[in-house]
Amino acid sequence: MEKNISEIVWTSPAKDDLKEIFDFLAKLSEEGAFRVIEKILDKVEILRGDSPGIGQREPLLSHKPEEYRYLVEGNYKIIYRVKGNKIVINTVFDARQNPKKMKVKVERRGKSVGDKKNKG
Repeated sequence: MEKNISEIVWTSPAKDDLKEIFDFLAKLSEEGAFRVIEKILDKVEILRGDSPGIGQREPLLSHKPEEYRYLVEGNYKIIYRVKGNKIVINTVFDARQNPKKMKVKVERRGKSVGDKKNKG
């Protein structure tokens, strides 16, 4: 999978995931919450350029027609797919939870593409 990725797009639900993660962690430490979110955003940036296939295929979503992949940052699994020359971030999931919840989450969300672009 060698494509030149020009854009990273976050779905609205994925943006909501980041907000939920931040809000939860900020109860303990706002500075720590910022660090975790920054690490997640930095991890996604490695997909830019010609390496969108660097993440492993997500086995729980292998039945879907789109190929879902993931990256791991700390306790979080970043689920994404390649759409043309874009990376679409579908969800950010706390990997300490039951993995079936992630599958249900992605399937409920469908193919919606958000409007936030992660520019770096």
